[in-house]
Amino acid sequence: MTTTLRPAEAERREADGGRSRRFAVCVNSRPVGTIQLATDRRFGPEVGRIVSLDIDEPDRRRGRGTVAALAAEEVLRGWGCRRVELRVPADAEIALRLVGALGYVERSHGMVKLLPRTPPDLPPGVVVRPMREDEYPAWHERDRARYIDGWVRRGVPYEQASAEADGESRTLLPDGPHTADAVLRVLTQGGEDVGWLWLGLGSADSAWVYSVEVAAARRGQGHGRTLMLLAERECLAAGVRSLRLHVFAGNTPAQRLYESLGYRSTTVYLAKPLL
Repeated sequence: MTTTLRPAEAERREADGGRSRRFAVCVNSRPVGTIQLATDRRFGPEVGRIVSLDIDEPDRRRGRGTVAALAAEEVLRGWGCRRVELRVPADAEIALRLVGALGYVERSHGMVKLLPRTPPDLPPGVVVRPMREDEYPAWHERDRARYIDGWVRRGVPYEQASAEADGESRTLLPDGPHTADAVLRVLTQGGEDVGWLWLGLGSADSAWVYSVEVAAARRGQGHGRTLMLLAERECLAAGVRSLRLHVFAGNTPAQRLYESLGYRSTTVYLAKPLL
């Protein structure tokens, strides 16, 4: 039997070069599922995405998804893509095994925690204050550099990573330290700045931890945990009961910290070069 992709709709083209199209997954011309492909809005038309892949229940566990994913890579190569990315629910063990066998590598995890009703206590001796306007430029430059470095170390070209960082800033911090719903806090101990927190309260249901930074000389002293507890306190004060974050694969200390605080993985983001 031959598994192929058949266009199920007209291809959509964007002014910036973006493309997307939905295909039917067929076995000997018989539809057995669908797959949606697109180029990446963040990194441009050289990066493709498998947005969704669904095989009908009677045809699962027969290799249809594997062949469809490989055929999708050929389509994306034809679009000029040099890398393909996708995301898989963290509890989808079969799908994760499939993409791992196809050469996809974990890039990052999305995690979430449902917050308790009682705000956690912070350790004695620490003080929290808002970030001052004169402190913002230096903090922002450090955060931008760390963000870019995280992508570059995972194979993203510097120019793309830099453009992504700047795009994130324009979207999430359009008014800098005065951006509505952006919580920027500094953690101090003994009069010394030891950590910085950036929290986004853009939704009544869920907030995002965008950045946690501990001063290099003060790492390993529990300040990262304190900053995460501070994020919980800020959320609860704003009436938000769910806190989300994104952690790069390979950042084992951070992932262990989040897991110890009760965060669970919801989504695994993976990538593969298209040679």
